[in-house]
Amino acid sequence: MNSNRRNFLKFSAYGAAVTPLAGNGLLKALQNSSPKTADSTASDSSQQQVVESTAAVTSEVTKSSERILPPSLVPGSKVAILAPASGVDKSDLKSGVKALTKLGCIIEYGDSIYRRNGYLADTDEARAAEFMEFIQRDDIDAIICARGGYGVMRILPLLDFDVIRAHPKIIVGYSDITALVNAIWEHAGVVAFHGPVASSTFDSFTTEYFKHVLYGESSTSVRDSEEFNGVVFSERRLVTLHEGTASGKLIGGNLTLLVSTLGTPFEIDTTDAVLFLEEISEEPYRIDRMLTQLWLAGKLQTCKAIAIGRFKNCEHSSNPSYKYSPSLEEVLTTRIRSLGVPAVYGLPIGHIRSKITVPVGVQATLNADDGILTIDEPSVAKSS
Repeated sequence: MNSNRRNFLKFSAYGAAVTPLAGNGLLKALQNSSPKTADSTASDSSQQQVVESTAAVTSEVTKSSERILPPSLVPGSKVAILAPASGVDKSDLKSGVKALTKLGCIIEYGDSIYRRNGYLADTDEARAAEFMEFIQRDDIDAIICARGGYGVMRILPLLDFDVIRAHPKIIVGYSDITALVNAIWEHAGVVAFHGPVASSTFDSFTTEYFKHVLYGESSTSVRDSEEFNGVVFSERRLVTLHEGTASGKLIGGNLTLLVSTLGTPFEIDTTDAVLFLEEISEEPYRIDRMLTQLWLAGKLQTCKAIAIGRFKNCEHSSNPSYKYSPSLEEVLTTRIRSLGVPAVYGLPIGHIRSKITVPVGVQATLNADDGILTIDEPSVAKSS
């Protein structure tokens, strides 16, 4: 049994000791500034156990050097719907479940779908344990997250990336799930997917690209890599921030979550990457701040290209602190153009109705002149 697995089991084993500190309880413990009493000292001791155990896990997180493709979906594949971040009402899953069933998937729900723990679906330990349980089940072919919301970063230290690597399967989600799919690629070496969650609206566009990437249908069928035709998205209405064409590995997702990984064991690696970004409900100055943080951290300078999705509700509002503000496009242009790499804005990625499914960890090419993003190699292995 590897050391990561031992730490995961060790953490789960004393779940009773840490349960009172989970969710809002943990936040209250961290924020408690009252003088220490005998009771608070005991609480601090339990809290220290959590911190030390988490540190033990994250200190052993290493990057994987070899890429693994999860098996493709086929009619009859069993798909688990889990809530590794915030909870969801089961009624919100109707569109996704209907679309997945129509594609021939058999649906199974995790217990986290039915639970609530404040703004989380369940305790950190329960969400992590459920995720690992479904990873190890041989009858489960894919995990589609119910929604994003908040909380996936809290469970990252509790996941066993060696086990995830040994049981590669399709994992899909976006928004808060950005941290999960990138961590799986970086530390397990398994290609994961920034795409619709189960509570998304699966319109014809979303379903088409979901099938292209995860089933490998029509002209984009999964074959040997040297024969792969690629998955192509072409949109001439994209805003070109900087001209040119470049290739690199696809990395990215929600801007806020990517910035939140900086300085952690799960920090994104943008070396030679085609970095894709999406965001929702952030003022232009906040977008500026986050892009500047990525730049100061040296993350933008190492990219081969930058593919920006739709930033929903991110134009300047009536914020009294900044009566005058550059537009979102102006912020993106001033922060990105000086990098001198091909860059576009307006791809159908993110918090929008019609979205493409983007594999994290495979080669892609961005043609910023013609508005074409091409996935250059398979992101799933052909299922028998």
